[in-house]
Amino acid sequence: MFELRVVTRFAAAHRLTMVGAKCENLHGHNWKIEVYVQGQSTDKGGVLVDFGVIKRHVRELMETLDHKFLNELEYFSEDTPPSSENIARYLADTLAAHMDLPGIRVSRVTAWESDDASATYYPS
Repeated sequence: MFELRVVTRFAAAHRLTMVGAKCENLHGHNWKIEVYVQGQSTDKGGVLVDFGVIKRHVRELMETLDHKFLNELEYFSEDTPPSSENIARYLADTLAAHMDLPGIRVSRVTAWESDDASATYYPS
């Protein structure tokens, strides 16, 4: 089993309710995102998948989040607030749906909202 990791960043604002006084105010983060993909075997060139392919998919997805008010995006709602946990899940699910790479799956996504706080989502 091979696993590749791509790291990217985006800046955005959000507002979380029912989690604590500070987070209920409109505020922003410079999120660091780690995307991991897995597969069983490499191609004839010795790679699982070209990093450029993964980076392109991730970059396109980052454009939907960067410099946005996340609460206004269609995916996020009162039932699915834009927490770091739900951001990681959104990225994993959306990437899995858009990456048509046979034998490759998104194994996890970590969303860092600060240098010392992150949430990781493992798709089932």
